[in-house]
Amino acid sequence: MTIEYRINHSVSADQFIGLLENTSLGVRRPLDDRTCIEGMIRNANLIISAWDSSRLVGIARSVTDFHYACYLSDLAVDEAYQTSGIGKRLQVLTQQQLGPHCSIILLAAPLAKDYYGRIGYTHNERCWVLSPGESLSE
Repeated sequence: MTIEYRINHSVSADQFIGLLENTSLGVRRPLDDRTCIEGMIRNANLIISAWDSSRLVGIARSVTDFHYACYLSDLAVDEAYQTSGIGKRLQVLTQQQLGPHCSIILLAAPLAKDYYGRIGYTHNERCWVLSPGESLSE
């Protein structure tokens, strides 16, 4: 198996949906809302993708300023390809695109919460989320 990694290579909504359907992340993404999925791909400004021939098998989708903060909003590897180092390589390539002072920030999927500490991330308990439909209090 030869995996090719691509930086900011075009990924279609269908390819992204197909990958997410084959991961535990798919149940937490709006796969039935094509407009949202297309916006997620179109508005990410750093996408590292992993390909087995023409098949998308992994993605690291980020929003970043490249200098201080990089929010790694989706890290997904097809279940058939997991434990082969693809996820870690996607993160290494993401980090290589960033400036020397830039931190990678992510929210771990429940099944992956133990993974990140093992590979070098520091757990941070200060994350806050304002969910869709929620309003700020006055």
